[in-house]
Amino acid sequence: MLNLNKIFNFYYGWWKNIDKFILFLILFLFSLGLFFSLVSTSIIASDKLNTNTYYFFIKHLLFIILGVFILITLSAIDQKKLFQISKYLFLIFFIFLALVPFIGTEVKGSARWIDLSFVPRFQPIEILKPFLIIIISAVFTLNNKKHIYIKYLFSFLLIFPVILLLISQPDIGQTILILLTWFSLIFVSGINLFFFFAFFAVIFSILVYLILFFPKFEYIKNRLFSFIDPNSGNNYQPERASEAISNGGFFGQGIGEGTLNSKIPEAHTDYIISVISEEFGVIIVLVIMIIFLILSYNIFKKINNESDDKVKLILVGIASIILFQTFIHIGVNIRLLPTTGMTLPFLSYGGSSILSTSILSGIILNLTKRKIS
Repeated sequence: MLNLNKIFNFYYGWWKNIDKFILFLILFLFSLGLFFSLVSTSIIASDKLNTNTYYFFIKHLLFIILGVFILITLSAIDQKKLFQISKYLFLIFFIFLALVPFIGTEVKGSARWIDLSFVPRFQPIEILKPFLIIIISAVFTLNNKKHIYIKYLFSFLLIFPVILLLISQPDIGQTILILLTWFSLIFVSGINLFFFFAFFAVIFSILVYLILFFPKFEYIKNRLFSFIDPNSGNNYQPERASEAISNGGFFGQGIGEGTLNSKIPEAHTDYIISVISEEFGVIIVLVIMIIFLILSYNIFKKINNESDDKVKLILVGIASIILFQTFIHIGVNIRLLPTTGMTLPFLSYGGSSILSTSILSGIILNLTKRKIS
């Protein structure tokens, strides 16, 4: 009975102190993702498995159940303990990322996944991202006022091997996402603007050089040129996605009436917003975008009331990575950006993406809950 009372008091304290509105937004977005998975992947399952089945939906549901468990666990533990375990989890998943070139599974020309016999296939960078934000934020808040730029050097030394490993896969989409989030943290940490923009220009120039002159990145160069010149060919997927959005109009063609899933592979991951737009209309897409903005606004509002600089930076980093990833995904779908293969947080199908978003959400809820005096 005593143990039951402790468990009850623990979760009662968690519920009492958690930001319920942010929790509601997170769970609502996950629920939307589950619903769209149900209506958009049943055709895929029927085609691939030659049966009327909810195979993809059930996998999606299981990952969300696991994700919610992770979310609650991370949001309930003590803040100091969260920071402590983040160091070990960062190290573990960095090792997995470093093993990708040796034991990684190649899919469509890119080796980004690890497939072990005792766990489902996963993408290490997805799980690494949340803990990378925590580690970089900790570095930026080190007490070293005499040598302020040493902190930026340390953060560079942390992020450089991650970027190098991502480029070797190759995964330019995640590389850009990590760099943008890193630059956001640097920017809000109080760096000299001249130094910031000069450093940004150097990194951007290096990426452009790699894409243009290294054979390994030929497919990225082709995507970039086909984006600049649509008549150059190699535009099949983005063209079908744009057609799907146009065909959906304001109110969509109806549940199950979309055809994008049958035209391009991985539509339920990289092009989920086009699938939603085709079947439910642009109005629903606008509502989803507004929900993301409301979530981000509430996170930033919490930052104003926070006194701990490390917590502030972590929340900025997490809000930034969610916003950047959302912008990139939608930008690719509406042909505002070149194809990158980026999932939409909360909504896209994919175990690694769901778990990554769950970890980010758990950290958000932990750092925004009411402090017990």
